[in-house]
Amino acid sequence: MAEPEIDYAAVFQALPGAVALLTPELIYVDANDAFLRTVGLTREQVIGNYLPDDFRDDPDAPVAALTSKVQASLLRAAETGERDTMALRHTEENPERPGALNDRYWTQINIPVLGPDGRVALLLHRVEEVTEFIRAREVALSLQKAMLPAPRPVGRHHAAVRYRPAAAALNVAGDWYDLIDRPGDRMAVVVGDVVGHGLPAAGVMGQLRSALSAACLVLEGPARALEVLGLYARTVDGAENTTVATVFVDWETHILTYSSAGHLPPALTRADGSVEFLDRATDPPLAARPRHAPRPQAAVAFREGDVLVLYTDGLIERRREDIDVGLARLADSLSCHHADDCERLADAVLGDLLPPGDATDDTALVIVRL
Repeated sequence: MAEPEIDYAAVFQALPGAVALLTPELIYVDANDAFLRTVGLTREQVIGNYLPDDFRDDPDAPVAALTSKVQASLLRAAETGERDTMALRHTEENPERPGALNDRYWTQINIPVLGPDGRVALLLHRVEEVTEFIRAREVALSLQKAMLPAPRPVGRHHAAVRYRPAAAALNVAGDWYDLIDRPGDRMAVVVGDVVGHGLPAAGVMGQLRSALSAACLVLEGPARALEVLGLYARTVDGAENTTVATVFVDWETHILTYSSAGHLPPALTRADGSVEFLDRATDPPLAARPRHAPRPQAAVAFREGDVLVLYTDGLIERRREDIDVGLARLADSLSCHHADDCERLADAVLGDLLPPGDATDDTALVIVRL
């Protein structure tokens, strides 16, 4: 059977997004209609012309100021033979509101196309506007920040909290933390992680955080608080498989009582630098069972000067790496810096554990000096 003849010109026009082909000398040889609409030029103004001349007749065009950055990226791809990716932002006047400025965002990728001799023959240049995507993410980040408690003293006890959005992701996740004052010299410490990203995850996170905060105030143990939260989670779309760790701290008895709904174990760092993971009361995530069931609870004594650490998976999990490796890395960091105050300890742990370029997932961290 003969192979079908492929109309590559039609394929090029049908490629998703705005795409152009240039020579290594930055001369346009082709562009699809989406690219022409993006740059606001006709085909005659583009094909055969030198990229830096795109806006010589209209230097005030909205994307004209980006040409030098695009040129630098294309030249890197031509010189190295490797793809070059970058993000671009441009501020322009809102046409519907004179005097008001809007930010617009693009991503671009420049891919070298090698010829028979192995040298760069063409550059595939793809541009995509992601303004609405970025705005949605900024709204989600603002919503998430508004719903997380601000750092504050917890009675007479010292605590530090950190929240780091994933650096490379364009989505906000549903990680949260909470510190809840309870009657007497007691408090509850919580971290949780909603499955999913964006505004839906942030919305679910806010509902679960509020419900668990109320449960921790009126119920006597963390297991019972998670049981009530689990019942509530069954009524909230998107709350299933949320993981949560809850620790009740009682300074009168010097006892930590804890329970986990599928979450990574809290760490208790002793005054001598040894680290114990609180993993004797772990159960499935919220709403993961077909039927509701009681949750386990465990207790451990602490001494003055010990440190309690709760965190989400962005701190320790790495692709293609066993979870025990990440837990060992956390234990080593806590042991090394255990004598630091809470704020310095939080910064040290993030510095030791977050990979170069920052985390690939959102990270919440709570540290309490007991």
